[in-house]
Amino acid sequence: MTRPLVATYRLQFREGTGFGEAQQLIPYLRRLGISHLYASPVFSASEGSTHGYDVTDYNEFEAELGGQEGFIALSDALRAAGLGLTIDFVPNHMGVSPRNKWWEDVLRWGADSRYAQTFDISWEAEKILIPILGKPYGEALKDGDLSVLFDEARRELRFDAAGYTLPIDPRTLSHIFGFLDHEERDRLVRRFSAADPADGDDLSERFEEHLAAPGFEAALKKAVKGINADHSCLHALHEAQGWRLAWWRLAREKLSYRRFFEIAELIGVRQEMRRVFRDSHRTVLRLARDGRLDGIRIDHVDGVADPKNYLLDLRQAFNAVRANPFIHVEKILTGPERIRASWKVEGTTGYEFITALAGLYTDAAREVEMTKAYEGFIGGTEDVRAMVADQKRYILGHNLAGELAVLTDLALSVAAGGLDTRDFGRDAMSRSIVEVATALPVYRTYVGVDGVPSKDIEIIDDAVELAQSRREVEAEEPVAFVGRLLKLDFEEGREVSGALDFTRRFQQTTGAVMAKAVEDTVFYRYNRLIALNEVGGEPDHYGADVSAFHEAMEIRLQDQPEGLTASSTHDTKRGEDARARLYTLSEAPEAWARIVAGAAEALAPFRKIGPDGLLSPDPATEWGFYQSLLGVLPADFDPADDAARASISERLVTFMEKAVREAKKHTSWTAPNEPYESALRDFVQAAMSREASGGFLAGFWQAAQPFVAAGALTSLSQTLLKLAAPGVPDIYQGTEFYDNSLVDPDNRRKSDTAPRLAALDDGVPLGLAGRDWRDGRVKAKLTLAGLQARAGAPALYSRGAYRPLEVVGEKAAHIVAFARTDSEGRAAVVLAPRLAHALLGGGTDATPSAEVWADSTVRLPAELSGLAFSDVLGGPGHAGGESLALRTVLGTFPMALLTAP
Repeated sequence: MTRPLVATYRLQFREGTGFGEAQQLIPYLRRLGISHLYASPVFSASEGSTHGYDVTDYNEFEAELGGQEGFIALSDALRAAGLGLTIDFVPNHMGVSPRNKWWEDVLRWGADSRYAQTFDISWEAEKILIPILGKPYGEALKDGDLSVLFDEARRELRFDAAGYTLPIDPRTLSHIFGFLDHEERDRLVRRFSAADPADGDDLSERFEEHLAAPGFEAALKKAVKGINADHSCLHALHEAQGWRLAWWRLAREKLSYRRFFEIAELIGVRQEMRRVFRDSHRTVLRLARDGRLDGIRIDHVDGVADPKNYLLDLRQAFNAVRANPFIHVEKILTGPERIRASWKVEGTTGYEFITALAGLYTDAAREVEMTKAYEGFIGGTEDVRAMVADQKRYILGHNLAGELAVLTDLALSVAAGGLDTRDFGRDAMSRSIVEVATALPVYRTYVGVDGVPSKDIEIIDDAVELAQSRREVEAEEPVAFVGRLLKLDFEEGREVSGALDFTRRFQQTTGAVMAKAVEDTVFYRYNRLIALNEVGGEPDHYGADVSAFHEAMEIRLQDQPEGLTASSTHDTKRGEDARARLYTLSEAPEAWARIVAGAAEALAPFRKIGPDGLLSPDPATEWGFYQSLLGVLPADFDPADDAARASISERLVTFMEKAVREAKKHTSWTAPNEPYESALRDFVQAAMSREASGGFLAGFWQAAQPFVAAGALTSLSQTLLKLAAPGVPDIYQGTEFYDNSLVDPDNRRKSDTAPRLAALDDGVPLGLAGRDWRDGRVKAKLTLAGLQARAGAPALYSRGAYRPLEVVGEKAAHIVAFARTDSEGRAAVVLAPRLAHALLGGGTDATPSAEVWADSTVRLPAELSGLAFSDVLGGPGHAGGESLALRTVLGTFPMALLTAP
């Protein structure tokens, strides 16, 4: 690693941001104190991709971003400015797009393709299923949606399905040449029918020569018209391919390749194969060798067959080119789960840090009152754990039914070899797999050719015991057998091999089950306090004391001192400042309930009952909507600004449609309930419209001001913790100022940096900017000050010792205090407020007076008591002594970062 990690800045490419635009940001990033630009995927992706995760070529930079020339220019500019680069890399899957040459070759030649083993394809299946038709195949054929076309750009014949084109196996072109009225017809039939993949380039050259001959192209186009007019011949050509077009609804039940989650347009890649690994990592290794790559973020590491060995292979490959970039993995840790030390990576992308913040800022003492308010509004009780279990069963049995069928086949093939297990029926085995997956408390286990880690034995045994106790499967034996499969508990080689196949596929599936059931369903259904419904979070874990936060930070220091400490990402459910504001609702649930009751009464005329008898919005959705409304409004929102109202209304409409479709309760992506969605859209628009709802929004905004102020103070507090806690701060684009975004695509909007740069250099001190806290400058200035401190001692903040400090006095519960120290005698003391609504006494000013801290003090241990501290945030500092009086230290700004020497 050539540049010390101080902080990363995540930039979303595409949607108007390319390499040239990124290059223009470099002076701003340098001024802010960023050490590394953190780029979203930059390689070629499917046409029209807005994100780049549907990569089509690992070794080609996206032309729309500026191509290789643009990337090199950006790299040179970063290096000249002393900044590093880390990129987001997607090893698990690729886009099934005509742009993907590997995929095209597989479709063209089937199992004979040189790339046949590149993708996770079940070659024992009859065909590669392509589920992209908008209607059943027979209807599509009859309606003329299917045809052959001559692709002028590619200079080849292709099969077209309503605009989606596929390559045709050269050996089957005789179906088309049979309609060709030309003297070369018979020679073409013989040459192409006897072809093999090695002849590919030769066939293309010869076909181009034919096209250049007088009259051939016209005759060919006439032949194309001929076969298109003959549905039986067109069908015969289709049936001769190695692929099969199908209705999109078939994808969930039947599949011939591993998908990313339930997305048929993304196909799994077999990185466990050395040739595939080398081919897909060739460019990133070259970039690292040339000093153009300082780090890499591995997307969805749980999707690859063997994360541990994939990551070890990656590290070894970097070492072979004399490079040592840092490696971060997108890995969601749940509950007490910790990152595996055997992976030898710097750490995760930081979702567990968000979970620790949620515990710190949520008032656990008021959970009963919030639950009572929520359940009173929705008219019933909800068990989130039961909800999660039900949805995991549904996702695996319905959305991922094809995956379940494959798993069942694999399990039964092993069971058939045992006298005690050969009588297991398909239904019992299938339900046993579902129940063990449902009982699994983590996204996946990590069993592989290296054996069964002891941590995973405990997880598997507990899951089997829980699955058996639920009695969803009458017999305990098949459930226990699934546990044996997952622990490779067999002696005979064939059975061990079968268990490995089952376990690999099971582990790659359970992450999708967890994500789709929890993140993409329950998080949109269970709306008690939606700030807790965050990636990696558990909404029934309602707050924690300060000691839990300290414990989480000590674990971070032990496990991943250079892991990323994120507070927003491109995948978070809402912006970090929206979340900070919503945490404060937990402190005053009765006040929030009154606001909701008033809102519900004001908007009652816009609540509708559809023809199916469903109320839209239903109570749980409406309760969640009011929180989303509170979260999305900027701190300086003016209800008289109709343009702002219209913009936010449009964003909320898009979000609420996504929310109810993800919830899958009254509507869904695959079966939209238009009357319900239309009524919900009207409801949201009415809430935002002065013409429709009069003074509702102004009244709502006025009533919510105590939460807005408390939310701003919480935003600043979590920013300071992110800058000073163990790890490396990751700043998502634009979040150095307030970010009240909703879920993607809202959170991927481009931000304007020109006024941001001006704000950093306006000469206004941090404390003074805090008085005008609504415009967001104070957060940017806090970020700037914290990053400058980190730049002076990066190792102190990432790897320095972490020591919780004792707080005593009247406001002790409202402060989190800790020290960072290193072996060189450097020290930093962090003081950050929490439970801000109560601290501010329900007031509407986010900057509390010094008197609010009363007699509260922070006790310093002996090794710190003799040090003289200066406050990098502009406060009075501390001249030495055994304690810090908060009313003195926090007299000019409500938090402090004290450093010595």
